Amino acid sequence: MFRFSPGMPPPLIIWFTAGLLILGAAGGELAALINVPLPWMMGSLAISAILVAVAPHRFPANYVFPLRFRMVFIAIIGVMIGAQVDADMLGEWRNLAISLGGVTLFVFLAHGTNYWLFRRFGGYSRVTAFYCGTPGGVMESIAMGEEAGADIRLLTLQQFLRIILVVVSVPIGLSLLHGGPLGSSAGIEFGNPDAGPWDIPKVLVVGLVGLVVGRALRLPAGQLTGPLVATAVLSGLGWIDVNPPGWMVAAAQVVLGVSLGVRFIGITARMLQVAAGLAIASVGAMLGLGVILSVLINQITGQSVQVMILSFAPGGVTEMGLVALSLSANPAMVAFHHLYRITITVLEMSVLGRWLNLSDG
Repeated sequence: MFRFSPGMPPPLIIWFTAGLLILGAAGGELAALINVPLPWMMGSLAISAILVAVAPHRFPANYVFPLRFRMVFIAIIGVMIGAQVDADMLGEWRNLAISLGGVTLFVFLAHGTNYWLFRRFGGYSRVTAFYCGTPGGVMESIAMGEEAGADIRLLTLQQFLRIILVVVSVPIGLSLLHGGPLGSSAGIEFGNPDAGPWDIPKVLVVGLVGLVVGRALRLPAGQLTGPLVATAVLSGLGWIDVNPPGWMVAAAQVVLGVSLGVRFIGITARMLQVAAGLAIASVGAMLGLGVILSVLINQITGQSVQVMILSFAPGGVTEMGLVALSLSANPAMVAFHHLYRITITVLEMSVLGRWLNLSDG
């Protein structure tokens, strides 16, 4: 690889990103061959994270994965999840009210537990611990935390470790619980194998229109929810039949995996060691709480324990929607719960942040 100067022009950034994506795709192919859950995202994430750890000096100065490019592929995932919405889900509003109440309880309990962990065992300041501990709303937590004076490096690292650990552990944990591989690790593929050439422009048009609308309306995770809602409405009304081909969804996973893996650029080994230990404890506590609530809701409403576990797992809404697809769970139901979790988290964080008058120190 070439060494890149701090003044590296955009074309070289594009070529560097393209190289990362090619390596990420190779990692995804290897992961698929050994039946790793969600292989294209897991494999590409692992490859990019290893490159960051082994050769950080080979990366361009201040390199950031192109966010607008990433948004296009998140929109494709949104289209695929939106295509799964059906009338049966909307007819379960009584059960939804109960499970959403469980999510509300989860947000407050998880945030309180995380705050205690980061203060007691991490020695983080009050403001850093508060915003590191939010069980959702990554970008909102980072923005509000930075404004309040939190340590932005720790905050960013802790939030993305939460997502990565959840994405890695949940499919493996559910496979172990069932005593065998599930979903993508059992050979189930994403996308429609019968999708034709005309399905590609339909997916792109619906996805981009939804992306623009979602961003304009400032919906939570608008790059995903806009295309999701647009697809659900259009397909629900029978105006359009959207069938993303499998290779498009695989490509979206590679983009998402690489963009997550390169988040470790600039992180010291000591910082990563401490944050990883705290993240394992935090994610373990949240997943344990989610399992307990999932079992209770199953006893009350009869909703699938697996779907509820995925709905409570505090990963990113895009990532958990993909996990739901990979495990043949109801991705629309899972995404709906996660969007609600993010909304409640942002509201709770805003109100409590002001009420507690947090300041760094």
